[in-house]
Amino acid sequence: MTDVIDVMEQEIYQNERYESILAMLDRLKKVSVQDLTQKLGVSEVTVRKDLSFLEERGKLIRIHGGAVLAEDEGHLRTIAIRQAEHAAEKRAIARKARELIRPGETLFVDAGSTCSALAREIRDMELRVVTNSLHAILELADSAGISLFSTGGSYRPEACSFIGPGALETIADVQIDTCFMGTTGFSREGVFSSQNVIESQMKSAVIQASRRVVMLADHSKYGTTAFSVFARAKDVDVLVIDSGVGDRQALEALGMEVLIAGLQQPLQVKKS
Repeated sequence: MTDVIDVMEQEIYQNERYESILAMLDRLKKVSVQDLTQKLGVSEVTVRKDLSFLEERGKLIRIHGGAVLAEDEGHLRTIAIRQAEHAAEKRAIARKARELIRPGETLFVDAGSTCSALAREIRDMELRVVTNSLHAILELADSAGISLFSTGGSYRPEACSFIGPGALETIADVQIDTCFMGTTGFSREGVFSSQNVIESQMKSAVIQASRRVVMLADHSKYGTTAFSVFARAKDVDVLVIDSGVGDRQALEALGMEVLIAGLQQPLQVKKS
């Protein structure tokens, strides 16, 4: 019983250290191993292990002698919240995106709420699908025509995604016909961004590995920016948006093909 209590106390202390490290990073944006050692009252070995643990989970990026912040935690929202927002528009975008897919292609389906909607739309198709999205994996796991490949990597609960070195190694070994990417924000100048630097590294690697890049974004993302840039208009072949984005010509002028997804109208039942 004493051993169990000791383990629990150790885990609580460990979690408190993680929280302290992230709090310092949130405030300072960059910390050194020496500063953390003095602040936390532990050895450099322990600090380095803590930093490695947090890096694997996408919270920070190791640099020489310390770490920098990997994401803007003040603006993070879980995927469950995002799935509930603008759900009709996301379904419409997913339906429009499906029109771009040919049977037998190798696709990459990104993590994110709109890409999860796309996974639902392609369940009946014959495709090879590579994904770092847990939601997409669950959507497609029992689809007879889908050959499903997971990137693996470190799991990021906020986005239900896999990121990090393991995921990047998988992407380096595959050839993708079309990738379908989500974004936290895209500016009027065609800059696409996410809240997490390590997630952005994953997105950039996928884009480099793909013959065609399709970006999926509802109108709430337009005119906004997030913590880390992963692509610009020159990197994107097709942008699929809903009709709430009113600047189609301006976006096309940046060099992207822009497709507008229309919402399905409810059936009108005629009175007899």
